[in-house]
Amino acid sequence: MEDTYKTISEVVPETLYKEKNSKFLGYAYPISAADELKPIIESLKKQHPNAVHYCFAFRIGTGEIYERANDDGEPANTAGAPILGQIKSFDLTNVLVVVVRYYGGIKLGVGGLIAAYRKSAQITLEEASIETRLVLSYFDLSFTYELLNKVMRIIREKQLTIESQQMEMDCLLTLSVRKSEAEKIPDYFSGVNGVKVSAKTT
Repeated sequence: MEDTYKTISEVVPETLYKEKNSKFLGYAYPISAADELKPIIESLKKQHPNAVHYCFAFRIGTGEIYERANDDGEPANTAGAPILGQIKSFDLTNVLVVVVRYYGGIKLGVGGLIAAYRKSAQITLEEASIETRLVLSYFDLSFTYELLNKVMRIIREKQLTIESQQMEMDCLLTLSVRKSEAEKIPDYFSGVNGVKVSAKTT
């Protein structure tokens, strides 16, 4: 089971590509939800009020991928699609790439636009810090306090990660484990009577 993915670790602040007097400014952002898009675009519009296009593409998700491309007034599929193509060619997800265009007075034509937006996105992603991350699954463990030592011993033995914990008369732990190991978690605790294991949907 595939349980890793590649993304960028930080924002790529600005790259520059010029073609026939037009300037293409590229930016890349690590994102995890589509609603992060709007404030980023609004911020770039304030930063570049005289630009003519703010084109973008993003991919989000690790199992089911959600992707979107936007030409922002450029001819159909000349901007967003080539940007998205570069995100795919770098095999990235949870990434937004925006290319801001200043028009230089010379029309580039459909082929020229596709090449320019593709090149701008490529230069931007070449500047990015790309890292491989684990796809994690999460589980809640609920049990009474007197079972704590037994539960903690298993957690240490199996090198599981505790994401959060509530220790009272009844205890609740949230564990994370790489996705490929997830099906083993209920078995780990099956020998301890009174421990309830439930998978969390993220």
